[in-house]
Amino acid sequence: MRRLFGTDGIRGTANSAPMTVDIAQKLGQAAGLHFTRGEHRHSVLLGKDTRLSGYMIESALVAGFLSAGMDVTLVGPLPTPAIAMLTRSLRADLGVMISASHNPFEDNGIKLFGPDGFKLSDQNEIDIENLMLADLTGRLAAPREIGRASRLNDAAGRYVESAKASFPRKLRLDGMKIVIDCANGSAYRVAPTALWELGAEVIRIGCTPDGVNINDQCGSTHPEALCQAVVQHGAHLGIALDGDADRVLIADETGRLIDGDQILALIAQSWAREGRLVGQSVVATVMSNMGLERFLNTLDVGLERTSVGDRYVVERMRELGSNVGGEQSGHMVLTDFATTGDGLIAALQILAVLVEDGRPASEVCRLFKPFPQKLKNVRFKGDSPLDADVVQARQKDVEQMLEGRGRLLLRKSGTEPLVRVMAEAEDAALVDEAVNQMCAALEAVSVPA
Repeated sequence: MRRLFGTDGIRGTANSAPMTVDIAQKLGQAAGLHFTRGEHRHSVLLGKDTRLSGYMIESALVAGFLSAGMDVTLVGPLPTPAIAMLTRSLRADLGVMISASHNPFEDNGIKLFGPDGFKLSDQNEIDIENLMLADLTGRLAAPREIGRASRLNDAAGRYVESAKASFPRKLRLDGMKIVIDCANGSAYRVAPTALWELGAEVIRIGCTPDGVNINDQCGSTHPEALCQAVVQHGAHLGIALDGDADRVLIADETGRLIDGDQILALIAQSWAREGRLVGQSVVATVMSNMGLERFLNTLDVGLERTSVGDRYVVERMRELGSNVGGEQSGHMVLTDFATTGDGLIAALQILAVLVEDGRPASEVCRLFKPFPQKLKNVRFKGDSPLDADVVQARQKDVEQMLEGRGRLLLRKSGTEPLVRVMAEAEDAALVDEAVNQMCAALEAVSVPA
């Protein structure tokens, strides 16, 4: 069982466990040793977002990897998908991204990628954790074998070219005015550059990071500024990324938000028409709206659901051989171009559809009417209330009430003492009743934290 790793690497408040210098250095040593396989000179690619604590965590990881005998290539602030791409492109043995994604600047995290550019399996993470707990005396590098650190100066340009290659060569963005909100995060240079090089007029917001303003009232978790800017500037489209640019949300020309489910529907429809959709299936999580599932059925495309987390989406896509998957929150995984969620590449697929269609985004990007959906959190202390008999009995009653008309989802948060209660159905009143009944049952057996 994993102790440090969650659904998306290791994450926590900077300078507090597990995001401390000591733990980061031990992680570098353990991961370095775990991925030392063969007689060649081993290397790790190391990137980060724009958080102040990134300098601290970066230095600690570098020390750990060098002491394990791994050479370190530093690339500075770049999106998570850029690290995955460059790890594979440079044939590194390991890729590391220092980021807490959409969290506030106080938090930070560490994500690991294998040499294939995919996130590590649960077993690899368990093995690394076990090494971190072990006595590594005698296993670290001899003085002559200590690693070297260097910087890759053209890393940003390599990623820009890779992202642009996902956009059809026959198309350009000439005449399009696009607002891009990079959440003061890792894409603040590369995303506007890629759009400009493809011909767009680019209006930048959330592109002035100062170490503490990442995700602060901007980006995909706070898209209000983007929506306002689209209307203010008369833009054709708004693109909101999060702090590490692995997720994206879109605003149409009226300033209305388009979520990840609608983005999935648009890409799936486009690729199915072009014969590019592999396996006639799309992978999403249990949170995706039933309206998406119904729409895909009209295309003879199936929807495969997974647990919440883009790593589980990717795992299922690899099992099925699917090339389109994502989450309602905006993670879009398009394995024709990337091994993990890539907000910029997903945005470019939407822009390609808009250029070819010629109609405004408000007409093109809303393909289905979502079912009413409601999500509430119930905080608890101690054991999970999901195990209580009264909660399980109420769950059965609510599921019977929704049978054939909707669905209920209960899940414990992986990062907080919360139970998330979600229900959806075509009848909004039924959704409210289902959520209220479940929350009442949970609160009755929960001691507030």
